[in-house]
Amino acid sequence: MYKILQGDTIEVMKTLDAGSVDMCVTSPPYYGLRDYGVGGQIGLEQTPEEYVAKLVEVFREVKRVLRDDGTLWLNLGDSYAGGAGRWGGNKNLSGFQSASKGSLTQIQHTKKWEHSTIKPKDLIGIPWRVAFALQADGWYLRSDIIWHKPNPMPESVKDRPTKSHEYIFLLSKNKKYYYDHEAIKETAAYGKDLGLLRSKKSINGKPPESIIGNRKDVDSRTAGTGFRNKRTVWTVNTKPFKGAHFAVFPPKLITPCILAGSREGGVVLDPFCGSGTTGVVSAKFGRDFIGIELNPEYVKMAEKRIYKASQQMRLL
Repeated sequence: MYKILQGDTIEVMKTLDAGSVDMCVTSPPYYGLRDYGVGGQIGLEQTPEEYVAKLVEVFREVKRVLRDDGTLWLNLGDSYAGGAGRWGGNKNLSGFQSASKGSLTQIQHTKKWEHSTIKPKDLIGIPWRVAFALQADGWYLRSDIIWHKPNPMPESVKDRPTKSHEYIFLLSKNKKYYYDHEAIKETAAYGKDLGLLRSKKSINGKPPESIIGNRKDVDSRTAGTGFRNKRTVWTVNTKPFKGAHFAVFPPKLITPCILAGSREGGVVLDPFCGSGTTGVVSAKFGRDFIGIELNPEYVKMAEKRIYKASQQMRLL
């Protein structure tokens, strides 16, 4: 089962029953980087403080609709302060510098950073500002996961490294929560051992995992199995999307989130549904899905993608 609800995410969530959702996986619009062409959108606030406060309000409502053992998996990118102490993205974005420059639309607001400690060219630290604000609002901040991008967006900067990562924060509603670590164990092998393990060929009559599992670089708790507990650096290539919505996280990135954070048949929520990637992955692994999207064009796009994924699952 899946449904996509169109409208303001906070107002729409107020129509959902408390405790009706198993988990939330989402990536809100990044601060000051894109104009999605619809009124009421998040991301165009005049100051970082306003942006953070708005997201705290959004995720307070997410917490209400989560089960008591529910989790939130939050993907956020960062921004740099531009010249002249103004918000904006590139030359045309009134001062914001994307932390991972790409095709950015023009955002027309030029309020100066009066009384701000953020200086031109500062990395604003949006992800951690949001994470700490959510922690202060009652969420348990359980893990910061690094999304390592082997194919990052090229940047023309010459006074700092090119940005090739983003954050995913795992937050929980309560101290105890559902987390299936078994579902997302990763291969405990490196270099030639990794290829050996994937080959499934026996060595002197023994399975490769029994040999690799005795190496010192394998977690002792999973020795002999060839697997280890999921680490906090996830290497996942970015993937272009042919549709109109260009801010899409890859399915491979959120697959571990959904597998670890929900049971089969559970309900996954994405309050910033976009093109529907969370719904596609949810359908693939037998989860129900509720998506919320402000832009009606993206709602149509997401419905089409998730319907296709659901039909493919029925054929299996």
